[in-house]
Amino acid sequence: MRHGNGYRRLNRTSEHRKAMFANMAGSLIEHEQISTTLPKAKELRPIVEKLITLGKRGDLHARRLAASRLKQDKHVSKLFAVLGPRYSERDGGYVRIMKAGHRYGDMAPMAVIELVDRDPDQKGAADKAADATEESQADSSG
Repeated sequence: MRHGNGYRRLNRTSEHRKAMFANMAGSLIEHEQISTTLPKAKELRPIVEKLITLGKRGDLHARRLAASRLKQDKHVSKLFAVLGPRYSERDGGYVRIMKAGHRYGDMAPMAVIELVDRDPDQKGAADKAADATEESQADSSG
């Protein structure tokens, strides 16, 4: 019988899986598009969709539930300030998965997972801002 086999184990312990999906969900919320393997993307979709539904609710209990599932407070604040209002009129289907060929090293099937109606400027924006901050600090000290 197949009772209780409702998810992919991905060759990881439950603690590792929980931490990995928390990090991936935070990255997807921050950048609004990430590239990963197809099985991980398919397992990440329901996690992120439930988080966005919490963001649409917007009450204190939903915020605390989201904070318990995400690692960083900046991801929780973006979820409730930006993504919740953005998808307030949509009844579901916040995430899109597109196949992206195979990885060169091990031929693993790759996928791009992104938010529907995403802001294209958000992809890598935090990394660019961090680089600009580092450069300005280096210029001022040197």
